[in-house]
Amino acid sequence: MAEHRSMQRAALLDAARSLLSEGGTEALTFPALAERTGLARSSVYEYFRSRAAVVEELCEVDFPVWAAEVAAAMERAESAEGKVEAYVRRQLALVGDRRHRAVVAISASELDAGAREKIRAAHGGLVAMIVEALGEMGHEQPRLAAMLLQGTVDAAVRRIELGAAEDPEVITDAAVGMVLRGVKG
Repeated sequence: MAEHRSMQRAALLDAARSLLSEGGTEALTFPALAERTGLARSSVYEYFRSRAAVVEELCEVDFPVWAAEVAAAMERAESAEGKVEAYVRRQLALVGDRRHRAVVAISASELDAGAREKIRAAHGGLVAMIVEALGEMGHEQPRLAAMLLQGTVDAAVRRIELGAAEDPEVITDAAVGMVLRGVKG
């Protein structure tokens, strides 16, 4: 029985990822989850009490996987600058991944305070990964620099997500250049 519930919960989360990546937060409804999984709508409520609960669990499950991929890319770099570049490039490479699109959609949604705090904490963990490399590069305030760097990444993510006129690779190269060289180009 526990295995069946676990499989149903995983199917609901997978359906939620798909709905979020295809149609944003408006598409994430319990009737849509029920339709995607073949469950009765009332059954969906047995697994999640609200849309926010679905969102919170997606963050708990998907964000660590995403962060681990960024960390692994950084570990392969041989210099502080290489770590910064890997941090930016890996995040932007994940833009097309459903997990990432779901996290972006989640971030844009109206959530309760608990869900917003979990997302903030997860993002804080991601930003913390780059602080040491920025310190090695000589930044006097590496935590502040890390937050500003993440702002550049977030802007590039939005640009890619919007289907900007530029190719995603051009946006990625521009973001890497911005964080490594500033506005000098």
